[in-house]
Amino acid sequence: MAFYKKLKYYDADKADWISSRLLKLREDLHKSPLGRNDISDDDQSETRGRRDKNIIIGSWNLRAFDDGKPRRDESYHYIAEIIDHFDICAVQEIKSDLEPLKRLMRLLGPNWDYFVTDVTEGGPGNKERQAFLYNTNRVQFRNLVGEIVLGKDALIDGQQIARTPFFASFQAGWFRFTLVSVHILFGTDKSKRKKEISAIAERISKRAKAEDEVYVLIGDMNIEKRGDSIYEGLSDHGLTVPVLGPTNLGGTKYYDQIAFTGEDVKTNLVNAGAYDWRTAVFGDADKDTYEGIVREEREAAGDSMYSNWDTAYQSYFASYEMSDHLPVWVQIRTDYSDEYLERFKAST
Repeated sequence: MAFYKKLKYYDADKADWISSRLLKLREDLHKSPLGRNDISDDDQSETRGRRDKNIIIGSWNLRAFDDGKPRRDESYHYIAEIIDHFDICAVQEIKSDLEPLKRLMRLLGPNWDYFVTDVTEGGPGNKERQAFLYNTNRVQFRNLVGEIVLGKDALIDGQQIARTPFFASFQAGWFRFTLVSVHILFGTDKSKRKKEISAIAERISKRAKAEDEVYVLIGDMNIEKRGDSIYEGLSDHGLTVPVLGPTNLGGTKYYDQIAFTGEDVKTNLVNAGAYDWRTAVFGDADKDTYEGIVREEREAAGDSMYSNWDTAYQSYFASYEMSDHLPVWVQIRTDYSDEYLERFKAST
C-alpha cells in the first residue's frame, strides 16, 4: 500500500486537496479491473478484478520524469497510488536526476524495490533511463539483469538501437518471466521503428525458445495503430499482443504495448487494459480550479499565462504533471498447481 505519512507535513488546505483526490483515485481504481476486489477462488468471473494469486505487470512512460520544472507534490502521490496497483512496473523516460525516482519509491513504501539503467547518451537517447519497480512481497528478482545489444549482422542501418532495451528476470508464484523494457525512437521514419521492434522481437523469441522462458516485451513502442506496419514487427515473430486500447491522451494512438513470447501464454492471460487516470485526477472536473492556481503561480514566477488553457490543460499542464501516456497492464495467472499435479495422476 502506498504511504500517506507525508500528508501530515503539508498545510491543512494542501493536505485536504491531495487527500480528497487520492480518495477519488482509490475509488476509481477499486472499481476498475485493477481493483483488489477480494475475488474468491470459486468465482470464475476473473475479469471483474484481480485475484490474489495473479500478477499484474504494468508499464508507464512518465513524461520527462523529472526534467525541467518539477512536478507538483500531489502528482507524486497520484503516480505512486497507480503504480501500487501493479505488482511490477516498467517505467520509461526517467531522466538524469534520480531524486524524483527515489522520492516516488519512498511514497511506494519499503516493500518496493527497483532497478534503473544508466543515462542513454547521444541525441536520440534523449538522456533517458529505464527502470523496473516491483513489490518484493509479490515478485522475486531472479538475479539476471542486462541489456539487449545487436550483433553486427543485425544492426539497423549500421547502428544499435538508440535506447538500449533493458531486461531483468523475475518470478511470481509459478510464473517465471524475463521483462524487457523498450522506448522505441519515434522519428519520422516508420520503417526504422518497425526494424527496431522486429530486431528485438526476433532476438527475444529465439532466447525464449532456447531458455524455455517467457519473455515479456513491454513499453513505449510508438505503434500508432494496432495492425499497422510497425505493429507487424511484433506479430511477425509470433508474439502474443493483448488488446490494451489507445494510450495517448487523445485516444487515437496505440503507443504502449505488452507482448509475450510462447504459443501457450495467451491461455494464462486473465485480462489487460490501459488505465485513464483523468477520471479521478487532472480531469475536466478540476480544469477551472487549476486554471486559477496555475495563473497565480505563473504570474508569481514572472511568466505569462497559457494563451489557450482549454488546450494547454491536458496537452501540457496535466501531461507534464502525470504523463502524455496512459499506463498499461496485464493480469497473468501464476498458480498452476492443479495442472502440475494432474500430470502425475495415473490414467484410468
